[in-house]
Amino acid sequence: MLRYILRRLLLLIPTLLAIYTLTFLLMHATPGGPWNYAARPLRPEMIERLKEKYHLNDPLLKQYVDYLVGAVQGDFGPSYRHQERTVAQVIADGFPISVQIGVTGLLLAAVVGLPLGVLSAMRHNTWVDYLTTFLSVIGYATPPYVAAVLFVLVFALSLGWFPTSGWGGLFSNKAVLPVVTLSITAMALFVRYTRASMLEVLGADYLRTARAKGLAELAVVFRHGLRNALIPVITVGGVLLADTIIGSFFVETIFSLPGIGYYYVESVLARDYPLIMAGTLVYSAMLLGLNLVVDISYAALDPRVRYQ
Repeated sequence: MLRYILRRLLLLIPTLLAIYTLTFLLMHATPGGPWNYAARPLRPEMIERLKEKYHLNDPLLKQYVDYLVGAVQGDFGPSYRHQERTVAQVIADGFPISVQIGVTGLLLAAVVGLPLGVLSAMRHNTWVDYLTTFLSVIGYATPPYVAAVLFVLVFALSLGWFPTSGWGGLFSNKAVLPVVTLSITAMALFVRYTRASMLEVLGADYLRTARAKGLAELAVVFRHGLRNALIPVITVGGVLLADTIIGSFFVETIFSLPGIGYYYVESVLARDYPLIMAGTLVYSAMLLGLNLVVDISYAALDPRVRYQ
């Protein structure tokens, strides 16, 4: 297992390097620049001075190497748009908010989705199963940005239950709509995967043996069946955790939350090259790390799984 983990960690290096190279080339191949879309047009000589200040007149190879060396050391450079803060400070301020929203949304999705998936499998081909499946399809087919707009229109503007924007902490009413919005798609996927996995497990021989020994149905389902049924669900859960954090771009923008997703969208529109690069690398590293954690968790859930 240790050799497997070390090998996967070493593979992160060329993967992140490839992502960095591709992002760098696409970023500089895009027409325009950081100061071509300012609210007030800048004079050409001012743009040249800004390019000189931020070393954008250097050869691309030198820019590529300089930024890579700084990123390895944790220095992502200055932000073109937020000149009072460095890119590292912007990420340090926004990333915890995105993580709080994403993790809470995934926990809400798991708390609601897993029991509904188990219930749907236990009541297979009944009205409970049909209703749960229908709701999961609706949830999966509704993009987060559509759900966010609908929630704002209904619960914020029409009913006035929640504010439309801002951030007051995870336990404030300002976090309710963003968290629920991010949890909808994940909740639908939890229901579908848990239902499908439980249907396969419920017909297994070892569950019939457990029933023959006189165990209660709930003990058979949750003690013996659910653990094996969780393996594909854990796979989806790891990917969904990354999706809920990365997918918070739209939600943070719509609800004006100062998370890293909001700053990332802002940096793309403003051509803030250092912040674009840093956001891409941070999200890529997080996604790759979560995939590794999911793979390792297989062995903890199923003793038949071994990595050689």
